[in-house]
Amino acid sequence: MKKLSIICFSGDFDKTVAVLTMATGAAAVNYEVNLFFTFWGLNIIKSKKGRRFTGKGSLAKCFNFLQGGFENLPMSRLNFLGASPRMMTRLMQKRNVATCRELFKATIDLKVKLYACEMSMNILGTKKEDFIPEVKEVIGVPTFLELSSGGETLFI
Repeated sequence: MKKLSIICFSGDFDKTVAVLTMATGAAAVNYEVNLFFTFWGLNIIKSKKGRRFTGKGSLAKCFNFLQGGFENLPMSRLNFLGASPRMMTRLMQKRNVATCRELFKATIDLKVKLYACEMSMNILGTKKEDFIPEVKEVIGVPTFLELSSGGETLFI
């Protein structure tokens, strides 16, 4: 079986669309797909909506507050105080292209495997319960390398 593994380092809207497009495209043609969410990419899989002071310690709480979850992913460029993701979503709908939310649902429906980075979670003071239930497990780099062995790996 062909395999695609993606390291999701960015929590930006446009980069999330790229990750989810690659993941769903590959899964749709029977690839095994692994998504490894690390650092700001963890924002994509947070279970609670909005900005929250979560984590251990004041600095971790501040970093987690700055990440607003899936509903508040900023554009990597020209974010316009958060308006750009909404404008891009409308443009995607107008052009009959799957939106970020639709791509994420397809990712789950296609049984793409979601993993959270243990080291990043330790740094940010988060725990598995802070993420959506579809996160298969919390793993470290050695386990991710083992999972991705023999396939293609992307870093987005």
